[in-house]
Amino acid sequence: MQRVAVIDYGMGNLRSVSKALEAVGDNVEVEVTSDPEKILAASHVVFPGQGAIGACMAELKRLGLTDVIQTVAAHKPFLGICIGMQLLLSHSDENEGVHGLDIFTGNVRHFDLPAAEDGSHLKVPHMGWNEVHQTAEHPLWHDIEQDSRFYFVHSYFAVPDDVQVTAATTAYPDSFTSAIYRDNIFAVQFHPEKSHHAGLQLLSNFLNWDGQL
Repeated sequence: MQRVAVIDYGMGNLRSVSKALEAVGDNVEVEVTSDPEKILAASHVVFPGQGAIGACMAELKRLGLTDVIQTVAAHKPFLGICIGMQLLLSHSDENEGVHGLDIFTGNVRHFDLPAAEDGSHLKVPHMGWNEVHQTAEHPLWHDIEQDSRFYFVHSYFAVPDDVQVTAATTAYPDSFTSAIYRDNIFAVQFHPEKSHHAGLQLLSNFLNWDGQL
C-alpha cells in the first residue's frame, strides 16, 4: 500500500486535498500529519497551503518541519500546491519580505496589473479558472490536454531564476510561471483538488509517479 503524507501546518483546506487523493488512489493510505516521522516514512509527500506566506513559514519553523521538507524534497515524489509552491523559492515580497525554503532559487512577486485602455483593472487576487500552458514534458501532465483550465486563488506568483524549471505558464494578463519542477519535485500555483477532471488527473499522475523524469 502507498502511504501519502499531506503536510499539516495549519494552513489550507487539507481535507479537500486528502479526499481528492483518496478518490483517485488505488490501495493508497492518505494521512494529514505534522509528525516528522510519518512524513519521512511516506512514499509520496504533498505540501499544500494557503494564506499569508509569513504565517506559513512561521508555523513550519515552530513545528520543526523546515528540515523535514528539505529532506523529503531531496528524494521522494513531492508535490507542492499554491503556497506550498511559493515556499519552495528563496524569497517572497509578501509580508514585507519572507525567506523561503530556497529549494528553487528565485522570488515571489505581487501582481502589479496596469489598467486596460478602458480604465478597467484585472482583479487581485487572481481567482477563478484559467488556462495552464505546459512548457515541459512531464509525467504529471499525462492525459491532461494542453491549455486545460485549473482553479487559482493567489495574489503573488513565483519568478524562478532558472526558466528551465518552469513546467507551465498562465496569462494574467502577462505570462507567469504556474508550475515548476526538478527531479522528484513538482509544484503548482493552482489547486488541483478544486480543478475537476484535469486536477484529479494530475493527482492521479502524482500517485503513479516514482519521482523519475
